[in-house]
Amino acid sequence: MLRALMVFALIGGLCALPQTSMAQANRIDTIRSDAPQLAAYGSHAVGVTTRAVVNPGQRDIANFKAGVAMPTYDRPLTLEVWYPAKLASGQAPAGTYRALTRDGKTEVSLHGRAVRNAAPLNDAGTFPLLIVSHGYPGNRFLLTHLAENLASKGYVVASIDHTDSTYDKQGPFGSTLLNRSLDQLFVLNAMAQMGRSDPVFKGLVDADHTGLIGYSMGGFGALNTVGAGFTAASVGYAWGTPDGALAVRQAGNAAYLASMDARIKAVVAFAPWGWNAGFWDAAGLAGIKTPVFFVAGSADDVSGYAPGVRNLFEGAVNAPRYLLTYENANHNAGAPIPPPQETWQRVASLDFVPAEHYSDAVWDNVRMNNIAQHFATAFLGKYVKRDSAMDGYLKLVEFAKDGKLSLEKDGNPKSDHSYWKGFPARSAVGLRLEHRAP
Repeated sequence: MLRALMVFALIGGLCALPQTSMAQANRIDTIRSDAPQLAAYGSHAVGVTTRAVVNPGQRDIANFKAGVAMPTYDRPLTLEVWYPAKLASGQAPAGTYRALTRDGKTEVSLHGRAVRNAAPLNDAGTFPLLIVSHGYPGNRFLLTHLAENLASKGYVVASIDHTDSTYDKQGPFGSTLLNRSLDQLFVLNAMAQMGRSDPVFKGLVDADHTGLIGYSMGGFGALNTVGAGFTAASVGYAWGTPDGALAVRQAGNAAYLASMDARIKAVVAFAPWGWNAGFWDAAGLAGIKTPVFFVAGSADDVSGYAPGVRNLFEGAVNAPRYLLTYENANHNAGAPIPPPQETWQRVASLDFVPAEHYSDAVWDNVRMNNIAQHFATAFLGKYVKRDSAMDGYLKLVEFAKDGKLSLEKDGNPKSDHSYWKGFPARSAVGLRLEHRAP
């Protein structure tokens, strides 16, 4: 079961690059020349810092023993937080992240534009909050390309290291099932508190306008956070969360219904897991009323596509929702950073090349990331920032290949122009965007 849940897609022709090339590799901020318009970085310099928070009194799934009352513990979480910043004179917009990769042992340097512990931009008002939730296993750096990019557009972005779900500390899967949504809600409250008292974030965080971004199990958690209650059958899975503990997030549970948080205005769900495992049905999905932007590969063999993510999109009948499909992409469509070069060779502890955890057999990572940056900017801009100028980037002909490029000599569109807004000529291919209203 765990093997099936590992985030991977087959890639061919893998080889290791010389060690001497690695110092300048592993960039997470690349914007290709054919990237859609909104993929570009925004106007703000970006700072980044790390915070440790603790959620007290949580169910300790990892130490549960049958026949004994469920123990509790104070659950630690590490956050990487990006924010609009003020750089000192002559300070370069650049920085390095030290992160573990898929084998849980190899530490690499990732290079981007955020400056570690830069001064916050605290004289421009507050910025909406985004919460990022990784897959199983993963870590807080897995979606760094998106977090850093969105922070430059005027968001505070908090990415979670989920205890029991990281590369170096994989606990029982039942802990991930229970804690994803609980972690997301706790981090929302923790960041709201930091917005009142933290030396960096005081006066910076607008938690009343929050978006969730989740990948795979992070998307699983995000859907549950905003109303997709779990089925009774999934609460009782022998391989799932023990002692019926998942019932606190079950459809119809009064405490679960009371946990819906109106501060969450939108969700971006990359390849959310759970449909094929029976965690949702029509009644559960009908509980979602928050706008959702689903992202999927049509060849996803982990979360599934049809059946799979498409069923989640179709079942969320009470929510404004979109489904962006990368045609022929697998589970990694749009979400993970490009594979660090150190992952391109085999390791003894895994039966697959670690790069497969990040890559796709058909699509280039940077290309996928740029497209995700573009659409996340448009969707979150519309539903979190209430920016109506984003509408044109979301109201598109369904299949990108069917869009017609028809422009006047001055570049203005003719009456029959239907090419995807923001996409350079010849670049809107291999994609499908669907929209449904409640």
